[in-house]
Amino acid sequence: MLAPNEDSLTPTETVALVLNLVFAGHATTVNLIANGVAALLTHPDQLALLRDDPTLAPDAADELMRWCGPTPRALPRYATEDLDLGECPIRQGEAVLPVLAAADRDPRAHPDPDRLDITRARTRPGSPHVGFGHGAHRCVGDRLALQEAQIAWTALWDRFPEPTLAIAPQELVREAHPNSWKLTALPVHLHP
Repeated sequence: MLAPNEDSLTPTETVALVLNLVFAGHATTVNLIANGVAALLTHPDQLALLRDDPTLAPDAADELMRWCGPTPRALPRYATEDLDLGECPIRQGEAVLPVLAAADRDPRAHPDPDRLDITRARTRPGSPHVGFGHGAHRCVGDRLALQEAQIAWTALWDRFPEPTLAIAPQELVREAHPNSWKLTALPVHLHP
């Protein structure tokens, strides 16, 4: 993207891209990592699968992004033409607010959607999540975020093989923010 060519980024576009990657990508990845740790600690069967088969890490990262991703909704999109979405008419220029978390829990796309299953991609291929958006609006840092999450989780389990939540799962507190699903804290015991 930075290499000289006909469509090179302007200095303003370059700065905007770097800021977007650093700030948008950092906070959401931190929240994905924390959400994933909480999910795995409250689903010991899934954590055991991951510990027993580290090759499941990429599948686990995708499933955790679907199941407890940090971004519950996308930014507004605006209809370029009149259309009907189900029985709801949407007129040209009207805003539509995609709720990614709802799409990722749609049973038509994800059988048994409320169940965390880190083997989902292997056992039910063809139902990708939209936690990173889709098409032209897909996050440009998606692969980096998933890689960072896999490395963080693997390093945590390698260094501290038996962490546990220090509070009951229902006591975990999430910040009240419409564009972010994140924990205010993740108290854990690193040793039994």
